[in-house]
Amino acid sequence: MLEEVTDEERRAVAGLLGRKDRGAASLTVSPTAVEATLRRAGICDDLLSAVLTLTGPVSVRADERARHDHARTELVEILAGCRHASEPWFAEWSARLAADGTLTKAVRRGGGVVRQARVVLDLLPAASPIPISVLAERATGDTKALAGTPLDRLVLRALAARISTPVETTSEGRRALWESAGVIVDDLASQVLVLGLRATGSALADWLNAAADTATPFRVTLHQLVTMPLLVTTPRVFVCENPAVLRAAVTVPGAALICTEGIPSLACHRLVAACAGEVWWRGDFDWTGVRTTAEAQARYGATPWRMDMTTYRHALGRGESEALKGSSADSPWAPELAAHMAVTARAVMEERLIGELLEDLAEA
Repeated sequence: MLEEVTDEERRAVAGLLGRKDRGAASLTVSPTAVEATLRRAGICDDLLSAVLTLTGPVSVRADERARHDHARTELVEILAGCRHASEPWFAEWSARLAADGTLTKAVRRGGGVVRQARVVLDLLPAASPIPISVLAERATGDTKALAGTPLDRLVLRALAARISTPVETTSEGRRALWESAGVIVDDLASQVLVLGLRATGSALADWLNAAADTATPFRVTLHQLVTMPLLVTTPRVFVCENPAVLRAAVTVPGAALICTEGIPSLACHRLVAACAGEVWWRGDFDWTGVRTTAEAQARYGATPWRMDMTTYRHALGRGESEALKGSSADSPWAPELAAHMAVTARAVMEERLIGELLEDLAEA
């Protein structure tokens, strides 16, 4: 049945089948009648031959669906073989790819981007800092493969899930995500904010000492830390997450602080690794803060700084707090903290604790 046919279409059908054009709005065309007409005219023996001659091979929907399902299953199995497959963040990322159509699009385009993403993620987090171009070359053979490409965006979605943070679209946000996995995007842009650190070993150490003499906040780049290695000699270094804390600490004589400004940069990690003395670490009372504190404890033997349930409960009672976001994290130094945070489902930002933190710095 053909609906809303044009005059030209009616005339064509009438001429083909040798019948009168009655000017109807719709037409019923019998495939058998068309086939008989083609056979009588000596054009072909059957309708299938005519279609193949005019259009080429005809896809069978059932076969297409079977091929699609097979390719999709193959990609799912490829992802399931990733070294991170057993981790909750990876399962969350994979589920989102399936739910939002990304996996379907990848199947239609051959699945290469998913295969490459698996290879990249298998190399992360990097055992030691690695330039993004080197990572791209190792994973794909193309140094530009992670420079604003679909592969770049797909891997960044995974890295955001890994640290339970929104996917960033700014260049600074993208850099932070890559650095969270040990990938250097720009060693000049990778920076860490410090106050009152004493050091030895290079010109950079001299600059830090001069800044400490005048209680001047100072930014250090990853490039400086690599080209001018140093040893931080301050007996006890405190690490905070928010610049407001470091700014307030300027008034505390001798305060020694490193500020992560969110997810620690590679510059931050390199500087903390250069600390010869104790490291006391804290972040916001949110899942990112808990996660980074746990990582610092495992990586540097850092002591959690006022990251306990008592401090959290007291701070929570002082005012309104935003909802916890992202996947939960463990607090191995105080298991009851993470458990209580999960129950309250509220976050407390570090700024609410500035008074207590300054007291600690003054007593250190």
